Amino acid sequence: MPKENFVSLTVSEDFVNRLDEARKNNKYSRQEFLTDILKEYAPISTQPHVTIDGKNIGSGYPVYVIAEIGINHNGSVEIVKKMIDMAVETGCDAVKFQKRTIKSVYSPEELVKPREIPMDVLRNAISRKALPKEREGLLKKFIGKNLPSSEIPTTNGDQKYALEFGENDYREIDKYCKEREITWFASPWDLDSVDFLEKFNTSCYKIASASLTDKGLLKKIKETGKPIILSTGMSTMEQINKAVDFLGEENLILLHCTSTYPTPEQEQDLNVIKTLKKEFDCPIGYSGHEAGIHPTLAAITLGACVIERHITLDRSMYGSDQRASLEQDGLNKVCRAARKIPLYLGKSNKTVQESEIPVRAGLRKKADF
Repeated sequence: MPKENFVSLTVSEDFVNRLDEARKNNKYSRQEFLTDILKEYAPISTQPHVTIDGKNIGSGYPVYVIAEIGINHNGSVEIVKKMIDMAVETGCDAVKFQKRTIKSVYSPEELVKPREIPMDVLRNAISRKALPKEREGLLKKFIGKNLPSSEIPTTNGDQKYALEFGENDYREIDKYCKEREITWFASPWDLDSVDFLEKFNTSCYKIASASLTDKGLLKKIKETGKPIILSTGMSTMEQINKAVDFLGEENLILLHCTSTYPTPEQEQDLNVIKTLKKEFDCPIGYSGHEAGIHPTLAAITLGACVIERHITLDRSMYGSDQRASLEQDGLNKVCRAARKIPLYLGKSNKTVQESEIPVRAGLRKKADF
């Protein structure tokens, strides 16, 4: 029986041998050694973690990689499937979308602003019946005249509707993700979009940086009881603290983020990852919008346990997010690094590696210390 206010711990013979060896050779105190070795033997039980679709996320677990499809699909489910394939083939853990109720998110003034749309995106939207009926009918007439896209009076609203998937589209996406055995979820930008995503029983919710201060949306998402991933771009520490206080740290993951696309090198501020790790008792990750991959690799080195990057089939495709996205080669490098960098970092206590012992025997001629 353990003593009062203590718990018992069963340890392996290897643990006992290492305890004796460490205390003999490295002059560890018992407390110092136990602190270090428990970090190695029990990182899972001593660190906060979140579980999404059966995968544990946090310090001591594999880095969780999210491939954000976002709106880079240009309204094509076939492009989405190719992007899902890309995410699966490179070893990502999840793909992410964005869901908006257009009339709730954008003002009438914003929706009527002129905006040119590529002809293939416009035709695809019409074939999917993604546009409001009155706009669809009008635009069909202009398309029938074989006019170039620059002469068709399309609007910002037409573009937003063209890039938004409906229930049938998401049914197909949901089915395909299940076939490819990859998790999918989305960032809802309004209350109705939360209700929409609940139809699919997604395993978690992502809150976009733009929504961090939307208390009503945070409340609605919190009420689902599902894990929450919260991006912190364009937010002050005071705002982040208020959002975390409101959501609670349990079942929460915070992502450091700078919301410019692509993010300039001098505005990455990756040391914020260390600040967030110190400030909050929940897993901390990184949502990157840089053009390359080096800041993402540095974020992993700093302890980010989640990496989120926009992906694309081709950065030259139409869309505002394409330049800050990774093509397959870049995504593959990120996924490989996410697996390897924690291995390279290893343990924090300095020890003589087993492989060094024969080398030491051959090279070290004196052992005065």
